[in-house]
Amino acid sequence: MSSHASNVSEANFPAEVLERSKQVPVLVDFWAPWCGPCRQLAPVLEKLAEQYQGRFHLAKINSDENQRLSAEYGVRSIPNVKAFVDGQLVDEFLGAQPESAVREFIDRLLPSPAELLRRLAADLLQEGNAAQALTLLDQAVADEAHNDAVHADRAQTLLALGRLEEAQAAVRQLGPLASDDARIATIVARINFAQPQDVPDTAALEARIAADGADLDARLALAKLHVSAQRYEPALEQLLEIIRRDRKWNGEAGRKTMLSVFDLLGAQDALVGKYRRLLASALY
Repeated sequence: MSSHASNVSEANFPAEVLERSKQVPVLVDFWAPWCGPCRQLAPVLEKLAEQYQGRFHLAKINSDENQRLSAEYGVRSIPNVKAFVDGQLVDEFLGAQPESAVREFIDRLLPSPAELLRRLAADLLQEGNAAQALTLLDQAVADEAHNDAVHADRAQTLLALGRLEEAQAAVRQLGPLASDDARIATIVARINFAQPQDVPDTAALEARIAADGADLDARLALAKLHVSAQRYEPALEQLLEIIRRDRKWNGEAGRKTMLSVFDLLGAQDALVGKYRRLLASALY
């Protein structure tokens, strides 16, 4: 067996398949000793695992000995090869296939050169090397101009470098479906709430509101300042007050901004649940 393949059972499936697939794609071969087509497919899979030199991992599961796993993943006929990426089942094929078809199946799973650059850049950004990360992301954008994940990471890196206007411009390069990705939505929300250097400070905005409670511009600016400083509840209170005073003001800026805060916090945050209820009450 190739050094890039392993026998997997119920006991080590979480580590060998789900966790490993967060690093490289994992092909899970459900087989059994009595299965003739399985014996035909096995050497093809093992040969390719060796040729690809770790760009994917082959996990072999004896379906007779691991019936719970077979049932959980809907194995009704073998050989059944299932592909996992980032801990999720993403594709599969049934039956013995020629090497060319299996190779094509594998190639569809592998990250593109731009995606590899994006991952390297993410590691650099986490290490605090934003300038080098940006160089890699610029190259990735040149390779794949329509890759939303690359544009989002580039925007995040520009923000880390203090280049707010460029970060906002990078966000404008995102496609219309990018917001469906929770990770990208969070990055966009952070950039939308980032404040330029010349914005009035908290005390000045609070003084304006104390003088005129209907100064909704000041309330919105204060809410954004609170978010940029991770003071989320006072930010949500200001946005809620905007909605209560004039829900249609500035193109429903209060409601839309509140929804952006929800994206930033994530659906499981307690504040999101609380202020979704308050928002519904204010609107309806």
